[in-house]
Amino acid sequence: MAGETNSAVGFPAIARADARILILGSLPSERSLHANQYYAHPQNTFWKIMGEIAGAQGDYNERCEALMDRGIALWDVLASSVRPGSMDADIQSKTAVANNFTGFLSDHEAVKTICFNGQKAAQMFTRMVQPGLDSKRLVFASLPSTSPAYASMSYADKLARWRSILV
Repeated sequence: MAGETNSAVGFPAIARADARILILGSLPSERSLHANQYYAHPQNTFWKIMGEIAGAQGDYNERCEALMDRGIALWDVLASSVRPGSMDADIQSKTAVANNFTGFLSDHEAVKTICFNGQKAAQMFTRMVQPGLDSKRLVFASLPSTSPAYASMSYADKLARWRSILV
């Protein structure tokens, strides 16, 4: 419907206190929100990549456990925003609310690397979050988006880039 606005509310972080790496997306897609799972779109290659890199296999809970066993936490930059559809480009920045990274990083002091699943996540973090953080202890890595909307890079090249940071 023309002029329709959809409010998206993100998920809590998937993390243990001993997490060393935090992977951030932007905001869950409509498919993910409906399934109540990160990266639920069947054409999103996130879980395929994590299967190869971190052994994340099985059902959703087993895949999340595998990430946590490897010291990997998963979250999104935004806690909420108005976004018609699922495209990052449609996130309405005036309505975007960032997650509480000060609290998260205080509770997860072993996190030393923050990886961004795509440029939009990196841009929003840099603009909305990083200025308020004492980020001297952190390393930031922008990775190619696993979204099916980012088709200009082959799966093999995406996997190689992700592997270079996470292994």
